[in-house]
Amino acid sequence: MKSRAPSILSGDLVLTGSIVSEGEVQLDGTVDGDIRAGSLIIGEEAVVTGEVFAETVVIRGKVSGSVRARQVQLASTARIEGDIVHAALSVESGAFFDGHCRHSTDPLAEKSAPAAAAPSAPKMDNRPPSPPASKPAPVEPPLAASKTGL
Repeated sequence: MKSRAPSILSGDLVLTGSIVSEGEVQLDGTVDGDIRAGSLIIGEEAVVTGEVFAETVVIRGKVSGSVRARQVQLASTARIEGDIVHAALSVESGAFFDGHCRHSTDPLAEKSAPAAAAPSAPKMDNRPPSPPASKPAPVEPPLAASKTGL
């Protein structure tokens, strides 16, 4: 097997779109999109807005979106706002994580549950209640006025 050099995305790079690589990616810039890689290193100044999928990921910068990886390492400078699905997770003291974390034996094989499959609250009927179905009371005819003759 031939050794490949890592793909390095420098700090002055701003990318809008997805990144797909089977090898190693080192990101020091800004990505607005999803990243799928064999191995991913997100540098201290890097910002990712999107989902991250990788065999292994080391996060030192900021990620706004979900992370799915077999091995996840959050460095002390990491800032994650999103969910993490992992097989192995390590978190250094000082790392910031706001989201849900779930262990999975194969996090890359699982698919995200579609929003439509999520249980929803029962639909409410906002109409006022209808009156009870009873028969209306019979209306008596008015009494005839009597005229007195002179």
